[in-house]
Amino acid sequence: MKTSYAKRNIHGILLLDKRLGVSSNRALQEVKRLFNANKAGHTGSLDPLATGLLPICFGEATKVSGMMLDDDKRYQVTVLLGIKTDTGDLEGNIVETHAIPEFSVETIRAILAKFTGEIDQIPPMYSALKQNGKKLYELARDGITVERKARHITIFELTLLAFQKDSLALEVHCSKGTYIRSLAEDIGQELGCGATVQALRRTQAGRFHIGQTNTLEQLQALDDEQLLATLINVDAPLQTMPAVYLNDQQATAIKYGQLLDLNESLLGSVRMYATTEFLGLGEMRLDGKLAPKKLFNLNI
Repeated sequence: MKTSYAKRNIHGILLLDKRLGVSSNRALQEVKRLFNANKAGHTGSLDPLATGLLPICFGEATKVSGMMLDDDKRYQVTVLLGIKTDTGDLEGNIVETHAIPEFSVETIRAILAKFTGEIDQIPPMYSALKQNGKKLYELARDGITVERKARHITIFELTLLAFQKDSLALEVHCSKGTYIRSLAEDIGQELGCGATVQALRRTQAGRFHIGQTNTLEQLQALDDEQLLATLINVDAPLQTMPAVYLNDQQATAIKYGQLLDLNESLLGSVRMYATTEFLGLGEMRLDGKLAPKKLFNLNI
């Protein structure tokens, strides 16, 4: 047995390659059971149709999950032309079909260029966004369609990888809040034939990429020591943030919520360490004092 029945405190981040056909929550629960972990959460859902990088935070790492939601993402998507579904992907019901005109590569690239940069995007009805306290997908399942407010997003790169008569293979580098299903539908509308997502794979989220991931099957083949070795440190997503290093006396003070007069030239959010131990996040103020902002306890 890899694990005992007693749940245990584990702190770290697992980069999971989510398989096709399962929800992000199911993938989370499978991994949580495998590690026998007390606490875990994922950062940024992937639809059952989607595969790829799904960071899962254990224990104290859940405190950085909200920050990871803000990271840019990169996807590879296959867009099927000539049809439109009620969900924006092949999981849904076909609601429209259209003949597909002849397109040149130049025409397609010109249309893709229209969606590159800062754009406004209307979220799909099949999404977890709430309106009047109810999730949009709950309304959609009841056959209700409501007006949605456009959201400002950024498509940093939109690259044509391959082109067949009835499909496009694209790579998308985008900001948080981007719905690839909506992007596919908007491209289909611009092409005049409709489109829906056939396949979707997340290949990057922030500083993490698909080459760092493990599948559930790979994880199941590991012993307990090897399993724990797959976890990335809690502070790994925060490496672009400046760091301050405290002595034992300063570390004790900060743990008790006290301000420290460091006279650092830094300003704003910082990582705090006692030697190599990660203490958490602090705020360097204009007066040169360090204030604790979010403390981590990796020893519980």
